[in-house]
Amino acid sequence: MKLKIAVLAGDGIGPEIMEQGVAVMSAVAEKFGHEVSYKEALCGAHAIDEVGDPFPEETFKVCEEADAVLFASVGDPKFDNNPSAKVRPEQGLLAMRKKLGLFANIRPVTTFDCLVHKSPLKDEIVKGADFICIRELTGGMYFGKKQEPQMNAELGEEDALDTNYYTRHEVERILKVAYQYARQRKNHVTVVDKANVLASSRLWRKIAQEIAPQYPDVTTDYMYVDNAAMRMIQEPTFFDVMVTENTFGDILTDEGSCITGSMGLLPSASTGSSTPVFEPIHGSWPQGKGLNIANPLAQILSVAMLYEYFDLKEEGALIRKAVDASLDQNVRTPEIQVEGGAKYGTKEVGQWIVDYIKKA
Repeated sequence: MKLKIAVLAGDGIGPEIMEQGVAVMSAVAEKFGHEVSYKEALCGAHAIDEVGDPFPEETFKVCEEADAVLFASVGDPKFDNNPSAKVRPEQGLLAMRKKLGLFANIRPVTTFDCLVHKSPLKDEIVKGADFICIRELTGGMYFGKKQEPQMNAELGEEDALDTNYYTRHEVERILKVAYQYARQRKNHVTVVDKANVLASSRLWRKIAQEIAPQYPDVTTDYMYVDNAAMRMIQEPTFFDVMVTENTFGDILTDEGSCITGSMGLLPSASTGSSTPVFEPIHGSWPQGKGLNIANPLAQILSVAMLYEYFDLKEEGALIRKAVDASLDQNVRTPEIQVEGGAKYGTKEVGQWIVDYIKKA
């Protein structure tokens, strides 16, 4: 197979982990006889510094013309610490999702037996947790009508506004994605909302109740977001496929990442009407930039998801096998290394996995 990949390394640790992701992708392509070409493009703070736009038109064209986008991270403290900044790196991420029509974010939460002890939860609670959170990406408060903080003369103080806006079409299409994934797994969907308070959530629940009978083989339950947040900690094994709106999904998926013991272990995919994007769920971690300590496994597992998206299941399985082997043999970056274990950096972990793939 021939694949054209847009490479958006972004900010912070992004270029370091991307280097390992591309190396693994190339090793797999060579082993299975695929032809993969790469084209790099600017995004995030780096793009703002270079051209004043976190997702330049040229980057959009590169993504649009590619078969898939391999993305790392965006974000920089100089923007985080400046509330008055007019342009922010994260706006580039939102623009990419909107322009590419990426309405579905698929985030698997999978535990590794050898790392259960790293989870903040008790072993007996977290062991065996394996679920997917499907987050709607292009609606809700992140894209609804906004009013930046400004003085309200009538109130005599500043106010601001974010609108949590959804249409029937947006809700229907993401719910159908959830049911499709459930049918490939354990046939269980949990719809997460706040229908007791929010009108937008009542729309979600109304539509979910209409769609559920179309999937009689799938068990559907409904859970308020605060209850879901608690249940994820009390009984993460309860969930199979969780589907929710943009803001709730953003928060819950970060919570889910902590179950595994490290945000550096979990990949994600964003799909929709155009080029799919594959990326680790963590941020740019600017404090770790250039120190060769960032965990590249989430980026590498994003490559596995990319291959699997194109129905190259054997290729994805080999990457997962290599990652499992590296963890089992304690080839790990500092945040998940066992006490007294050998020291491995970002490059060393990536190279070990590449070597494993070549020898397999």
